[in-house]
Amino acid sequence: MIRHPQQIPVVDDAGVTTAPAEAIIEEHIAPAPRVSVQAFCETVETAAAVQSAGEDRRLAKAHIKIQMGGAIAAVEAYRSGPTPNVIIVESEGRAEEIVEGLDQLAEVCDSGTRVVVIGRINDVMLYRELTKRGVSEYLIAPTGTLDVVRAICGLFNQPNTKPIGRIVAVVGAKGGVGASTIAHNVAWSTARDIALDSVVVDLDLAFGTAGLDFNQDPPQGVADAVFSPDRVDTNFVDRLLSKCTDQLSLLAAPATLERVYDFGAESFDAIIDSLRTSVPCTMLDVPHQWNGWTRRLLIAADDIMIVAQPDLANLRNAKNLADLLRQQRPNDRRPLYCLNQVGMPKRPEISPADFAKALEDEPAAIIPFDPQLFGTAANNGQMIAEVSSSHKTTELFRQMAQIVTGRAEVKRSRGGLLSPLIGKLMKRSA
Repeated sequence: MIRHPQQIPVVDDAGVTTAPAEAIIEEHIAPAPRVSVQAFCETVETAAAVQSAGEDRRLAKAHIKIQMGGAIAAVEAYRSGPTPNVIIVESEGRAEEIVEGLDQLAEVCDSGTRVVVIGRINDVMLYRELTKRGVSEYLIAPTGTLDVVRAICGLFNQPNTKPIGRIVAVVGAKGGVGASTIAHNVAWSTARDIALDSVVVDLDLAFGTAGLDFNQDPPQGVADAVFSPDRVDTNFVDRLLSKCTDQLSLLAAPATLERVYDFGAESFDAIIDSLRTSVPCTMLDVPHQWNGWTRRLLIAADDIMIVAQPDLANLRNAKNLADLLRQQRPNDRRPLYCLNQVGMPKRPEISPADFAKALEDEPAAIIPFDPQLFGTAANNGQMIAEVSSSHKTTELFRQMAQIVTGRAEVKRSRGGLLSPLIGKLMKRSA
């Protein structure tokens, strides 16, 4: 975590601002492109760390191969063959041995190959000697999974290169829980209050509501990109965007039933890759359905927000989603969740404390049931802040925007009692 002296409010259990706390800006490790990586390790611990890194979603496009033997094995491997994009070399020897091994590797290393060295000597003179010889990164053992992920990804996302944007996916635990409304309002607040250029991508091609919510009717949108993958690049996607505000654009869904929208798991990869290179924050409005491409988008996102209403089916689905995503994304922050339409009159509800116990985490926000406010915004094609800038729900969306962009943290769960029915549900899912 990178600590920053700026003061930022923390969201409490009820989703309201507590006393200012030191801002915590979450480290954002941008994914690596399609590259080949070969590691030559001397210890099983380092080999295990590289193996685990290769399973991280940020290295999903990288092809990683691991071999034991250190620099000697690397030199032998490349005497008669081309070198990959990245070579990782571990050495447990002295500084002189590390430098000597690199000099031998340089004789067989192709131009353009980047070298990462892992050693046990923490010495600035050695570091300067390595950088003088063209080493891209030096890691001090023992190294962990994130150290390797950070090193490889950092090679292709240097400060002098084009910035890599953040992808936030918002999905409902059930249909009709208001996930799209949450996604649109958080994106609007990200653009207005945090001043980040943002794009909303409406992925519910048949029934998407982003065009209605932003009072837009663009002739083109996300369908034009997904059905023309060979044409997708930054300029093509830019032409498809509809401008909502100075810093917010929309990649709208057609919201028509003229065709069937069946996609392969990788159908949206080109669109997301293009947006990453051109937009600081992309908000994916993911429809409530489970197939290859929705699963892939959720796992690959930098942050995930699950939207749920306070009933048992929502709790079960939210827990299933959270558990799967934690398993598939072991090196990422836990998926966030918020409770929507809380406090509906005469409706029995599961308490936020029970949700927090089941999901082992506090909600990022608790949004109260307010049909007048949300209905007015929806019918007018406006955001909540445009209807009432001083409303407490407007402040909640601002806080959620801070959280999903890594500028604030949600308090962790303090536990609580579960009702017998929820306890049975948890036992079944355990």
